[in-house]
Amino acid sequence: KLNIGVDTLQHGIEGLTYLLTESSKLMISEIDFQESIHVLGFSDELNKLLLQLYLDNRKEIRSILSELAPKLPSYHSLEWRLDVQLASRSLRQQIKPAVTMKLHLNEYEDQTAQVLQTDPATLLHLIQQLEQALGEMKTNHCRRIVRNMK
Repeated sequence: KLNIGVDTLQHGIEGLTYLLTESSKLMISEIDFQESIHVLGFSDELNKLLLQLYLDNRKEIRSILSELAPKLPSYHSLEWRLDVQLASRSLRQQIKPAVTMKLHLNEYEDQTAQVLQTDPATLLHLIQQLEQALGEMKTNHCRRIVRNMK
């Protein structure tokens, strides 16, 4: 009916889908959306139709995207224990510490547990890396990214 090739139609639909999903993810304003599609070189009438399509469907698109997002396990509680081996049959004086942790997670309304064991040096390194990552989240650049992701 449209007298165009299948590939052209498929690329057009994929482009329109991408435009609407990315715009809805970022919840861009009407002005930003108009500026984004103005660059594409469409007629003013088509730009108005695309803007109206975006405004009418952005909340529905966001709800669908949130349903499609993977459900990740969440933290529930943590149990830990410090074990120290002071001696063995072959070595009478040795100190071999180990930290054992049991991580309880909520996953799809079920509780699961993961048992992890490490030495204190590795645990300290892990703590430093996590604290560094938390510090990075406080930078203006990361705040801007997180704000746009919502």
